[in-house]
Amino acid sequence: MSPGLLLVVLVVVAYLAAHVAFDWLARRFLIVSGVEYLVLGILLGPQVSGVLSAEMLASFAPITTLALGWIGAIVGMQFYLQDLVRIKAQQYRIAFFESMTTLGVVMGLEMVALSWLFGIPYWQSAVPGFALGAIAATSTPSGIEVVARRLSRRGPIVRQLEITTAVDALVAVVAMGLMMCIQNPAGQAGGRPLTSTEWVAVTLGIGIIGGALFHLFLGEERHIDRIFISLAGAIILTSGAASYLGLSPLLPAMIVGIMLVNTSATRAEIQRTLVTAERPFYFVLLIVAGASWQPGLVRSFIPVALFLIARAAGKIGGARLSARLNDALPLLGLHWGRALLGHGGLALALALDYVQHDRLLFPNIVFTAAIVSVLLTDLSSARLVQSVVAPLTAREPVAVSTSDA
Repeated sequence: MSPGLLLVVLVVVAYLAAHVAFDWLARRFLIVSGVEYLVLGILLGPQVSGVLSAEMLASFAPITTLALGWIGAIVGMQFYLQDLVRIKAQQYRIAFFESMTTLGVVMGLEMVALSWLFGIPYWQSAVPGFALGAIAATSTPSGIEVVARRLSRRGPIVRQLEITTAVDALVAVVAMGLMMCIQNPAGQAGGRPLTSTEWVAVTLGIGIIGGALFHLFLGEERHIDRIFISLAGAIILTSGAASYLGLSPLLPAMIVGIMLVNTSATRAEIQRTLVTAERPFYFVLLIVAGASWQPGLVRSFIPVALFLIARAAGKIGGARLSARLNDALPLLGLHWGRALLGHGGLALALALDYVQHDRLLFPNIVFTAAIVSVLLTDLSSARLVQSVVAPLTAREPVAVSTSDA
């Protein structure tokens, strides 16, 4: 059986085996489904059973790159300009402050810890520290969606959480994409290496060209199957070109998503196509991430433990401080940052993107930190959201818009 077919079979069998049980658990116990596929990947990987060998995982690289690009496009589709202009500036300030605070806290502490543990200068430890900060900034929207479906009314806290998770994703993808541009030594132009600014221009250009080609080949097509084929082609071209050049496929794919949601007359069909295909790609990403994990290569678990503590402190403390500075504590409460502790697929996508680049320091530490964080927080993310949202929505009956951030 070919590696690609084996991966498809594993995803289908895992989905059918877990679908009923975890959907029931999600409804009954507020557990977000997904982490079971990460565990499945760990069990099937070369570190445990060896069903998926290292060579087989390497052959999955094109599928993994497509999955990364698909997730990046979904992130971009959240930023529809006509919805964005309806959001108050205060809500943006709260979201960006929380996200940047988390990134800064985690990066600073990890940079110092890695420099101290491994005896390297700060300018070297800043790279994995920045990557860990970008990964820490992300928050899964899955728990919020599960809780929101159970509410009879939605208060301002739900809307703020939706906006914040979208901004968290934007900050994380842009941060990782820029870091890949700065740390990319490949490529020559006129006999000299490209500068970081030029790599940023290349990344933006790849995303813009990918979005333009989608319009060129599809036009006003509304048939879902044809939209899927054209969309997959645009994402494959975009993410493949970025990966080939040593760049992050997430950032140009996000640019494609932003372009399509704001310029296409078939915006609704494109969004439906992306969301419909998200779960299979997400499951592939989880299985590959779990199978690729090599905890035995991590020389110290101190940075991993520090990551978990620093991220929780950054999320909770940054959220509280941002609400206080923007006079939003009465609406959001002191502890609304707990609803942002859930870590999901985007964190693993960023970590998997980082670990695929051999030039970057401490890939196994970065990857381990992301996987451990997802394993510890994914199952409890919906309950954390419930503990924050339920008391506030009970006393605040005001209905707000449910449009996407």
